[in-house]
Amino acid sequence: MLRLFVGIGFPPELKLRLSLLCSGIPKARWVDPGNLHLTLRFIGEISEDVAADVDQALAKLRARRFSLRLAGTGVFGGDRPRSLWVGVERNPDLTTLRDKIEQALTRVGLPPEPRKFAPHVTLARLQNPPFDKIAEFLAAHAGFRAEPLSVEAFNLIASYPTKSGSVYEDQAAYPLQH
Repeated sequence: MLRLFVGIGFPPELKLRLSLLCSGIPKARWVDPGNLHLTLRFIGEISEDVAADVDQALAKLRARRFSLRLAGTGVFGGDRPRSLWVGVERNPDLTTLRDKIEQALTRVGLPPEPRKFAPHVTLARLQNPPFDKIAEFLAAHAGFRAEPLSVEAFNLIASYPTKSGSVYEDQAAYPLQH
């Protein structure tokens, strides 16, 4: 069994810039800078046979290259924040790519993604964080904006759990068209 997701990787400079945000909240489990990415579709655990079908379906997908920009910060979880993130500016090309990936994966028999697509980069996982520190972090980084990122490919990524957190490994890259 493989635990997979589809995502967009980042260049080292962007990972470094994001990692510089990762402090100031006690007990936060910060994402390792090497694992920072934008998830397009979580797949979960599947057999190697299904993974081969997923790979074939993604390899046939056609979409244009585009640029996107990371901007702003936020939390998921409302009154019980569980995840701290950097957002992605609204981008129709990103939404189109995500929709095409969703269609390709449902065609090979995966269940549809039930959650609405909310593009973000997870910075930390939270468990009972101090609300004042969350508010300080969000206020301090509300104006965060990265340089535009040229998206020329997306990846099928495996996640391997370890005692110190997950390790991600690219399984395949799928280039986008000019």
